Order: sequence, then C-alpha cells, then structure tokens
Amino acid sequence: MSTALELLKKHWHFSSFREPQESIINAVLDKKDVFVLLPTGAGKSLCYQLPALMSDGVCLVISPLIALMEDQVKNLEAKNIKALMLSSRLNHHETVIAFDNLLYGDYKFLYLSPEKLESAFIQEKIGQLQLNLIAIDEAHCISQWGHDFRPAYLKISALDELHPNIPKIALTATATEAVSKDIIENLSLRNCEIYKSSYIRDNLHIRIQKKENVRKHLLKLVRAVEKPVIIYVGTRKSTLEYQRFLMHNGIKATSYHGGMSHEQKSESLRLWKDELCKVMIATNAFGMGIDKSNVRMIIHVHLPGSLENFMQEIGRAGRDGKSAVSYLLYNDHIIYEANQMMQHSLVSPEFCKNVYTKLNEANLIAFGELTEKLYSFDLQEFALRYLFKQSEVYHALSHLQQEGIVYYDQNTSRSSKVRIIEKNALLFQLQSARNIQGMLLQLLLRSYGGIHDHLTNINETLLAAKLNENKQSVINALIQLNADKVIQYKKSSHAMSIRFLVPREDNFVFQSIKKDIVQRNKVKNDKFKAVIDLINRDQVCRQAQLLLYFGENLEIPCGKCDVCEQKSKQNPIDHQLIADRVISLLRDSDPLDLSEISTGLELEEKRLVKTLELLVEKRSIDLNLQNQFYIIE
Repeated sequence: MSTALELLKKHWHFSSFREPQESIINAVLDKKDVFVLLPTGAGKSLCYQLPALMSDGVCLVISPLIALMEDQVKNLEAKNIKALMLSSRLNHHETVIAFDNLLYGDYKFLYLSPEKLESAFIQEKIGQLQLNLIAIDEAHCISQWGHDFRPAYLKISALDELHPNIPKIALTATATEAVSKDIIENLSLRNCEIYKSSYIRDNLHIRIQKKENVRKHLLKLVRAVEKPVIIYVGTRKSTLEYQRFLMHNGIKATSYHGGMSHEQKSESLRLWKDELCKVMIATNAFGMGIDKSNVRMIIHVHLPGSLENFMQEIGRAGRDGKSAVSYLLYNDHIIYEANQMMQHSLVSPEFCKNVYTKLNEANLIAFGELTEKLYSFDLQEFALRYLFKQSEVYHALSHLQQEGIVYYDQNTSRSSKVRIIEKNALLFQLQSARNIQGMLLQLLLRSYGGIHDHLTNINETLLAAKLNENKQSVINALIQLNADKVIQYKKSSHAMSIRFLVPREDNFVFQSIKKDIVQRNKVKNDKFKAVIDLINRDQVCRQAQLLLYFGENLEIPCGKCDVCEQKSKQNPIDHQLIADRVISLLRDSDPLDLSEISTGLELEEKRLVKTLELLVEKRSIDLNLQNQFYIIE
C-alpha cells in the first residue's frame, strides 16, 4: 500500500505536509478519535481524506452546506477519487442507487448534511456500509454556545449505535475553549488526540476604520487591488444594493446569499472563481469551504455577529501565503443598526412560550396531544395574524428548534419567485392603472431590489397585507401578469412546515427551556460585545485582541494592523540611537544573532532590521557564517 507521503504527492502534488497534518493523519490511521482546530486555509480536509484513502471502506463526511460538499466532491473527482454527495435533489430511487454504488462501486467518500442523518432510511443504509472513518466538518456547529449552531449535529450520536468502533475526526477553524470542550463531549470523542494550531496570520493586515461615507471609501479600496475581493454585508438586500453600486462604477461584481437558488449560487460562484467578476458581495452564508487562494482583500461593511465569524471570514484572504488585507468599515449608523438587530434577536423565554402556544392554537393541537403530522407554515402570515414582529418569531422558532420542541423547515429556496421581464412603455402603463395588477407592480418595484435582474424571493401574504387584499387575489394577479409576459412568476410548490416534537404542555415546555434561552441570549450578547470591544480598543494590536479571545497570547504586536501602523507613525525609529545601543551591546558580548540583540535591547526585531542593515553598509558591523553580528575592528 502507498504511504501517506506518496499519496500526497500523487493526488495533491505536494512534496511535504504542513504542520501538524502528518501527526493528525497518523493518529487517524491508529484508529484514534481526533479533534482538529486549525485556522481557515490550513488544509483540514486533507487530514481525513488522505487516511481514508489508505483504509478499506468508505469515509462518511458530515458537512453543513451543500456548496461546501459539492466543492469537496468536485475536488476529489478531479483527483480520480470516487466520491458522492447525498442532497435533497436526489429522489428515493436515486438515493438507493447511490448506496449501491457505495457498497459495490469502489467509492471512498460519502458526503451528507447532518439533517440527512435524521432519516431512518438513511441510517439503515449507512448501517450497511463498511465505514473506515467518520469526519465531522465545521464541528463547532454542534455546540449551542458556538456561532453557527445546527440542532441536527446533535443527532450525529446515532452513528455510535450503527458503527460503534469507527474512529471519528472533528474539524473546525474557530472554537473557544468552551466550544472545543462542547464538541468533544457532544461527539463522545473517546480519549481523543487534540491538535491545535496558532491563529496567527503573518501575511494578513487587519484594519478597522471609521468612515462616514463607507461606500466612497469602499470604492477606493476595491479600485486599488487587481485580484479577487470579498465584501461581507449584513442583509440579502444589501448584496444587491452593493452589487449595483459597484457595477454602476465600472467594477464587475456578483452576489451570494442564502435566499438564492442553488443554480444562482453556483453561477455566481463560477463567475467569481473564474475571475470574470473581481468582487463577490455576500452575506455570511458565503464562505465555508470556499477554497480560492489568491483573495487579496476582505471588506466588512457591517458588524459580524461574533469574532468567530469575523476570524473565519478574514481567514479567506491570502491563503497563498502572500500579503492580504482585511478591512472592517463602520460608522455610528452601522453600529446602531447592528445593535438594533442584536436586540431584536434576543427574544425572551416568555415570548418563546407565547409563540409556542399560538403555534399550537393555530394548528388546533390539544393539550397533551402529539401528532406525527407536518403542518404547513407561513412565517409572515403567522406574524401578521398574532401581531408579532416577523424577525422575533424567527428567533423564537430557532430557540424552540434548538431545544427539540419543534422542527421548523425553513428552506427558503421553496419561496415563490418573481422577475419583471417587461421594460418598455407597457410597464409604465400597467403601473399607472388603478387596479390590483398596477398597484402590485408598483409594490414589487419598490420592495425588491434587483427584481429586473433575476428571480427574486417574494411572499404573497406580505404583499396582500400591504395592498389590503386577500392572498388569493394577489396570486391571481401574479398568474395573469405572468401569462401576459410582464413578469416571470414561479409559485412556491411547497410551503414551509412545522413538526411538533413533544406533546403540548405549555407551562412544562416553558420551564424546560427558560434557563437555556436566557443563557443563549447572554452568549449571543457577549459575542456581540466582543466585536464592539475589538472596534473600540484602538490602542491594542488587533491581531493580539483576536488571538486573546481564542485563548492565545501574542507576545509581540503584529506590526501590520491599523493600530500598530498608527503607533509606528507616532513613534518613528531613531536609527542613530539604536545603532549606538547595538554597538555598545556587541562590544560587551560575543557575536549575537538578531533574536539575541532584540532580547538584549528589549526591542522588537522589526524595529532593529533597518538599523542593522545601515550598520552593515557602513562597515561598522558584519555577519559571520552563523548569521551573528560582530563589530569590525
């Protein structure tokens, strides 16, 4: 059998491993459970892919995003390694064929989402496979105190019954000590080997700047760089607004957010990866597993919800090891908006109980009753009916789902979609008409940016409420406009849905979830406060602040962030004074190297280099074969 290094050269075309990849691979080959915490771009996927190739059977990879899985499968297939992915686009017959291929077709990797594991049929089929390894990617999603909690990750434990003796490897790029402990406990990693690497990115310049005119400065930054750029925004609407802004100013840009269809996301990603568009404008839905090495600039024009998110997102720059820069642009309005969004997300246990009670009432669920039925659900309609804020209902549902009280299918790709395809005088005439079609067209154009450019998610219930019409009248008007070729209308074929997971006991449910919701709100608020602190602490090295948050100390400031650069300008280097101190030190010592001079003078190495170069040029000092400096007599 080929060695790990031989397979690395054959399939990945690398001549050596990065630290600590080889140690991780050996631990996996020794059938040990492993927890891997390595920065974005450190080559985590290789740590499970390579040992899986060296073992008989299939490696099961659990991953949170379709785009992430597709990217991994595509990369493996390009190396002539057989891999497949189970997605919702496969019907039952196709799924059966996929498992037959895994059993008999020499496939080495099966990728699927944690939600797929909730299916008894999928569990049965996985139980029939010969597995060699279970890999849990983006493992921080299993911790409810993490930044991307996915309740379905908690169901991964079902694999312990199906394959009790198969080793597991959990991988993530961002986890605090508390989240790391949570991952190990929730996945039941037994006597696991733990591998952590420094978060330090020597090639990344972190700059946080207050700018009253964010768009003007953004334009200046983007124009100054030729290579790919990612701009992170806070809302789906903002992706389209910034895309139009850049395109209007002659910069090719595309966008990406969670509400786009799979086809739209794939096309947008293709344009950016092939560098047909320089700029990708995205919400935080974009990024996991996006492997593009030459991103030179990341720009945030909103406040990330946590430093975990921020660290992951800026880590997508400079993966080729060359210099890259991250900007966080903000002003008072951006901070105010972020704070408002945060406060709206902190729904109380009492509000969650109220939402739970109304859900039961709306679906005629009696006390003590539990049905297996899947109930259709319209979030906007529900919020309007009970006079709730839509965003607060969404966050209450998230809490109820995390607590295992309800299951909420929020697949937004199933939303109805509209694109206005008529652009001439007829559109103006139709808008001017005082009928439902005219008023509906006006409302669509006012409410949805980019509706001329591509199919846009709409909600008929919300449109009906704004027009003071019933929902069916709005649907009929949309159907007629579609028939008249004024718009392209794709009606939702599946409603969102709710499943109740416990018998209805309002007070018992409230008491069981109260403590966790209070704690979860505190964690979310603390994470947001950490972002504000990073912005406000403009006298402390940005990289040092980030590293400290993740439990790592940076002994010497990075010298590259906006804080360090500002201090450097305020404290110019006095080369003559340093030169005198260097000469004095070398007269009293044997030859010394750069590190020893730095220690002796208590000066950072980077503040010494130029002075030493000047002294060598003047022939005051020289270097010996051991790279030590000495005085020329």
